[in-house]
Amino acid sequence: MSFPNRYQLLITIISLFLGVASAVAQDTLHLSLQEARRLAFENNTNIRNSNLDMEIARKKIWETTAIGLPHIDSKAAYQFLPNVPSLPPGTMGPGTPAIELGVKNNVTFDVTASQLLFNGSYLVGLKAMKTLYQQTNESTEKIVQDVNESVINTYYMILVAEESLKNLQKNLDNVKKTEYEITEMNKQGFVEKTDVDQLELTANNLKNAMNQVKGNLDVANKLFKIIVGLDVNKNVALTESLSAGQELPVTITALVNEPFNIDKNIDYRIIKTATALSKLEYQNAIAAYMPVIAGFYNHTEKANKPAFDFSVKDVLGINVSLPIFSSGQRMATVSQKKLAISKMDNTKQLMYNNLLMQADQYQTDLRLKFEKYEIQKKSLTLSDEIYQRTLEKYKNGVSSSMDLTTTQNQYLASLSSYYQSIYDLVTAKTKLEKLYNINQEINK
Repeated sequence: MSFPNRYQLLITIISLFLGVASAVAQDTLHLSLQEARRLAFENNTNIRNSNLDMEIARKKIWETTAIGLPHIDSKAAYQFLPNVPSLPPGTMGPGTPAIELGVKNNVTFDVTASQLLFNGSYLVGLKAMKTLYQQTNESTEKIVQDVNESVINTYYMILVAEESLKNLQKNLDNVKKTEYEITEMNKQGFVEKTDVDQLELTANNLKNAMNQVKGNLDVANKLFKIIVGLDVNKNVALTESLSAGQELPVTITALVNEPFNIDKNIDYRIIKTATALSKLEYQNAIAAYMPVIAGFYNHTEKANKPAFDFSVKDVLGINVSLPIFSSGQRMATVSQKKLAISKMDNTKQLMYNNLLMQADQYQTDLRLKFEKYEIQKKSLTLSDEIYQRTLEKYKNGVSSSMDLTTTQNQYLASLSSYYQSIYDLVTAKTKLEKLYNINQEINK
């Protein structure tokens, strides 16, 4: 092969490699927290089904409204008379032929227009449908808040796991480096074999911890993809950083002092709407005592008409249906609906008290989680400094392997507690914001 051909082949291989690398890079979806929330709003199965419920509720409103609008119905009927009755000859006068009083084959066309004039249940039903749509809308809002909370918590769960994995790997690299140095010192007779074994044991513990974190991270990634509506095999990279200490203090300080407006809480709004629906059901039960009035117009045409046709082609009238006696059935229904209102009022009052208690509880929990986070951050700094000093002493033969293992385990425990405190802080903040119904907006 000549040099130009080899050079051209090399360029082709490099181009193919870069193309594959570019395709892999483009196949990875990079998501900020806000982008993940927006993606979940568009693709989450529960939200999509809830939006369909809202569309169904809109159609239901029109279905109910159409009951009170004009209706036009038509029908056609075919009639066959084997024996057509007739008047004998001379009935209409001397010499007149026989007269048939019908036709053997006939088709009748009938058109009826009707209009509901008054129906108490219909009027109550219109209000109920609008209130039911409001309830469906509130249920959708609650589902969005639930999904929003899940996205934030899972997003930070992944960030915490990824950061833990990075620090464990960094710590493992340091231990392996130290292990190599101590192994060389052991070969020269400066340290005992026990020190080498102790470092190998520490490295193995770190590897086990990393494997555990990797497993948890894999589960968290799959859960995150399901929540935002992605295929579980899709490559996703999170672009946010775990910098809770830089951004959270200001927002948390304001949040723990935020007064609770219970009327903004979605659960309380849903129970208020449910109470309104129970009152409408009571009104509908009372409307059963009222008459139903409807007007109608009917027009009839026949394909074949007999000689004498006494049927009326056009009829205009009013139908009135008035309930008179139901053996106490309607009264029992009204009593049940009235008791249901009292039950809903009791439930609403109970929720009112529970939500006020939750507001105090969640604020206190957030305050305690923030204090714990601040303490864990300081403890992590201290444990890291202690571990680094012990590591230097160990290298210089001043500290024992047991001291090194103790301080290293102490550092790992502090690191784990620190990341857990960040996650706990974020989840406590998200939970309180959801209760207050603030910072729940998702830009579409």
